[in-house]
Amino acid sequence: HTAFRPGTFLLVGIPGLEKFHLWISLPFFSMYIFALLGNLVLLFTIVREQSLHKPMYLFLSALTLADLLLSTTTVPRMLAIFWFRVRDISLGACIAQAFLIHFIFVAESAILVAMAFDRYVAICNPLRYVTLLTHSVIWRIELAAVVRSLCIVLPIFQLLLRLSYCRNRVIAHSYCEHMAVARLACTSIKVNVVYGLTVVLLSAGIDVVFIAVSYGLILRAVFQLPSAGARRKAMSTCGSHLCIIFLFYTPAFFSFFTHRFGGHSIPHHIHILLACLYVVVPPMLNPIIYGVNNKQIRETVMSMLSWMGNRRN
Repeated sequence: HTAFRPGTFLLVGIPGLEKFHLWISLPFFSMYIFALLGNLVLLFTIVREQSLHKPMYLFLSALTLADLLLSTTTVPRMLAIFWFRVRDISLGACIAQAFLIHFIFVAESAILVAMAFDRYVAICNPLRYVTLLTHSVIWRIELAAVVRSLCIVLPIFQLLLRLSYCRNRVIAHSYCEHMAVARLACTSIKVNVVYGLTVVLLSAGIDVVFIAVSYGLILRAVFQLPSAGARRKAMSTCGSHLCIIFLFYTPAFFSFFTHRFGGHSIPHHIHILLACLYVVVPPMLNPIIYGVNNKQIRETVMSMLSWMGNRRN
């Protein structure tokens, strides 16, 4: 239990399933490739097509960029463990990875609130939609999301660096996460636990409340629309957003609370496996959900593919 400052940590991967790492890596590699391709195509489509430079799609492009960063921050390191047993990670790289994961989570949560507000204005107050959500307002909202995330997550650096760590350098995880690293400390981590709970309750928790209120008002307005076609169109757009919200918050909250309160009731390898799926499944599915359900994006992608095919011929 001698306290010291470790030069490196060792990431286990998925504890208890080490002999299956090669087989586990195959679906993760496939999902990562799909996530990269899907998000890059979606981002390129939104940037290139002028007709998609609207508030909803600009927020979607920010969400797409966050998904790319989240999966790229974690999955290549996981695959290095699964394939080549490269388990060493320096203290600085580990803390930087933990910071980026939490930073992206808080920023993405804020983007989802902005997207809910966008749908609220579009459906409940359509006459003011263009004047309220101008490009300058959208950039300010996205900048505010980044600044808020930095202010909330930056203390994680200090909270981890202030700790004195024991000789045990093994992190029973596939990537560096705040509490997984903090549990290796010899000193008290009460501040880390309290701050982690505060971050979730005061950032993501409040965001969920705002989203719930927005969609409560949206659903009330949708059911009051006189046209059945207008109701279907509104519900289709909102349905895509609600699917993304469900995919984002459910595994994140499950992983967060089981890591702190459900350690004995849920097998550790199940918790780690679900935490690994969280960083790759939502980024993979988000482009599919919006690409399939959104007619304008679908038609734009098809026209771009047709144009590329014609140029080759």
